[in-house]
Amino acid sequence: EMYEISEKFFKWCLDYAEGLREGIFAHKYFPNGRIAGDFDLGLEENDLKGEKKKFVRNYLNAKIFYVQFQPDQLGSLLWSLHEHSKFRDIEEFKELVEILANGICKYWKRCCFSIPSFDIWEENVALPKYKQIHTYSIAACIKGLECALEIIKTKNKAWKRTLMQMKRILEKCYNEDFGYFVRTFGKSIDATIDSSLFSLVWPWEQFKADDIRIVKTVEKILAENQSNEGICRYKGDNYDGKIKVLELEKGVGGYWPILDYWASIYFCLRSEKEQAIKHFNRGNEKAKNGYLPEQTIDKNPASAIPLAWSHAMFIVANNFIIDTFNDVADA
Repeated sequence: EMYEISEKFFKWCLDYAEGLREGIFAHKYFPNGRIAGDFDLGLEENDLKGEKKKFVRNYLNAKIFYVQFQPDQLGSLLWSLHEHSKFRDIEEFKELVEILANGICKYWKRCCFSIPSFDIWEENVALPKYKQIHTYSIAACIKGLECALEIIKTKNKAWKRTLMQMKRILEKCYNEDFGYFVRTFGKSIDATIDSSLFSLVWPWEQFKADDIRIVKTVEKILAENQSNEGICRYKGDNYDGKIKVLELEKGVGGYWPILDYWASIYFCLRSEKEQAIKHFNRGNEKAKNGYLPEQTIDKNPASAIPLAWSHAMFIVANNFIIDTFNDVADA
């Protein structure tokens, strides 16, 4: 059954994921559960030649291994466990729920995380010295803690206290002067309009789709990040998936199918069928031979293809359209 795939993953997290019991769910792992840092080369300098050898010599003594703390991943996994609980008993995974919720609380200090945290795109860092948080990340953690409290039915004071503090901070992420939710809030604000903030409506469900703050934010996303080809992550994105000598080569970022599917879900929640179908179909247009890529550039697939995230969002958006409008035969 499909459910068993998720359960195997939950069990892998519980039994093998290095660092998880300490509150760190790393951004990548080896299959055996060991954290895979971007500079964890596993190579000797003598094994390499030419430019790669120069690369290793420059970094070997400085930065072999690092772990990105992405708190949204803790929240995302809690959300997925809660979704799973709607169909299957998850008694055996309640320990995992506690580990994840405790992990969120462990590094949270009243108004921000006590260690640097990366955003959904694994690029931008929120620094505790500036009391920064990423809007997407904190919304994911709030939803995660809400899910944990529903699953465990506990009076855990730390979970509830962290939840309330995070909710107060999230409200501040909407900037009246800019007229939208900023990407990063704190003493130093990153006012980039980021397309991941569709998530405030779904799946994190912190605001209704017709909340005027959300409406303004979505209008800004579509005004700044949309073209005829689709929706990009944010203005000035330079990730196009190309890698040169173990480093990402800066280019010009493209248009991501997941963002059109996210927009489609948002417009379903607004009961705006025409817009929902438009974005859904535009996401589908990015497929090649039945596979959806991470992004397209000049209407051609770029970087990873197929990308599981893109295919998952296709399924979710399709289900939203069917559930909201009953059928799409006339679309």
